Amino acid sequence: MAHDAPSPDTTGTLARRGLMFILSSPSGAGKTTIARMLLEGDPHIRNSVSCTTRAPRPGEVDGRDYHFVSHAQFDRMAEDGEFLEWATVFGQSYGTPKAQVKAGLKEGVDYMFDIDWQGTQQLYQKLERDVVRVFLLPPSIAELRRRLTGRGTDTPEVIHGRMERARSEISHWDGYDYVVVNDDIDRCFEQVQKILHAERLRRARQTGLIGFVRELMQPDD
Repeated sequence: MAHDAPSPDTTGTLARRGLMFILSSPSGAGKTTIARMLLEGDPHIRNSVSCTTRAPRPGEVDGRDYHFVSHAQFDRMAEDGEFLEWATVFGQSYGTPKAQVKAGLKEGVDYMFDIDWQGTQQLYQKLERDVVRVFLLPPSIAELRRRLTGRGTDTPEVIHGRMERARSEISHWDGYDYVVVNDDIDRCFEQVQKILHAERLRRARQTGLIGFVRELMQPDD
């Protein structure tokens, strides 16, 4: 399968409201890989750019990878309700700017979110009708352990902790609209693509349908 070929614009020329496409999975189940493949192969979806208090890593660009802000600025934004969702992980905070996403959705922009079940709950509570939730499962716990071990970057203690967290995350599978087992990366990608394309065609998101149908129903002159 060619992953870099743009997928067709399934919505044609009708005006459409954008959507928030969430991918969640335990570490090692493939959400980051699938998200990257979608972003590279589909010109109609973009990554949601979060605010963060951590320092930029080499090669990261402010405004493209993250909006880098101070702890004080982040706290002020959180207090003012400027985030759709936010969380603090290992002493650093991350949040999704509300104004940026809401404006984009109105213009028909689709946003990709690579977040956990807690962030998913927050987004769903704020913008339920715009959210599409997809959870990726590993084919087995043994395969998940093999993938984590195969990275060769973590100690056995770290892997044990990741496995415990994975079981906890998997327990939230029923809080998602779709669940896909990632036993083959190409097949998983194809299934996730189909979900995205189908959700774009939901009648409720086709904001241009009413005018289009009215035009079709006009009597001949």
